[in-house]
Amino acid sequence: MMFVRYENLRSYIRLYPITSLILIINVALFIVDFVFLDREITIWGMFYQEHVFNRYGFEEPYRFVTSIALHAGWEHLLFNCFSILVFAPPLERLLGHLRYLAFYLVAGIGGNVLSAFVHAGSDYSSVGASGAIYGVFGCYLFLAIFHKNALDDGSRKTVYATLIFGLIYSVLMPGINIWAHIGGAITGIALMGQWSLLRGRKQLEARLRNY
Repeated sequence: MMFVRYENLRSYIRLYPITSLILIINVALFIVDFVFLDREITIWGMFYQEHVFNRYGFEEPYRFVTSIALHAGWEHLLFNCFSILVFAPPLERLLGHLRYLAFYLVAGIGGNVLSAFVHAGSDYSSVGASGAIYGVFGCYLFLAIFHKNALDDGSRKTVYATLIFGLIYSVLMPGINIWAHIGGAITGIALMGQWSLLRGRKQLEARLRNY
């Protein structure tokens, strides 16, 4: 099962340097922001749109990126970091370090873009890595549907169960930006679809089987 982690800390960092860096940035920013700066970093970097002068958040485009590394509280941070810790490594290994980083960031931006259009005309703000994480899930969903032979049965079932649980949780829990989740997932599906076309079916499935 590709989502079971057996690595120790040293080998995890060596094998998955981008995932490790993302985790370090998320945790470090949260601690500095909440403990020392009274959430000044959150105010500066959160995604924000205003119904008259900043309808889609495009007036400060950097927020589409910076908000991905910020979190609203300890529970939010720990849940997202656990998801990154467990689910991101196989994707980093499959895509390669820099390509994986690009996928992660584009998926997070895609989540914010869909959220911005859905919430256009209102004052809305959000933070969190969830859009990028659902982009990772979207990549796996594409593989589970269109490359069934490349994923073992346990991994495929885990992808389906995680997405179903995540959708239910997003609907039932207040304050969760479900549109960022959906936008991230759609972006992940599109990115993995494009990459699989470029790589070729046999080569992609061979790389997954060798994970």
